[in-house]
Amino acid sequence: MLLDITRAPALVAATCACLAGADTAQAEAFAVVASEDTFVSLVEGRELRRFGIRLTVMPNGRIEGRAFGTPVTGQWDWDGGFFCRDLFWGNEDLGFNCQLVQVNGETLRFTTDQGTGIYADLTLQ
Repeated sequence: MLLDITRAPALVAATCACLAGADTAQAEAFAVVASEDTFVSLVEGRELRRFGIRLTVMPNGRIEGRAFGTPVTGQWDWDGGFFCRDLFWGNEDLGFNCQLVQVNGETLRFTTDQGTGIYADLTLQ
């Protein structure tokens, strides 16, 4: 997820706790987004949404939006097949993390720690 819930306050962690586990059959329906060009083509001009989260990931490397009424800002880059971002939720530094990105229709799945951590699904709008 763009917001690393392992570092976010309890409200975000509680709201997103349901994202911690993946159903194996569901996981197989997702395809890996292997290139920056593909990723940009998916997110350009669109918003990522989940519960109280609305984010815009821009081709110029900026991230902007709101999560639970608090501004979200950050920077991202594509490195070695991963979406690497440095993110702030208000004044809270959520830190740097490289994430595996997968797509299934209008859903992007972000899995922390280069695909070995927790994941969150965000809808493209």
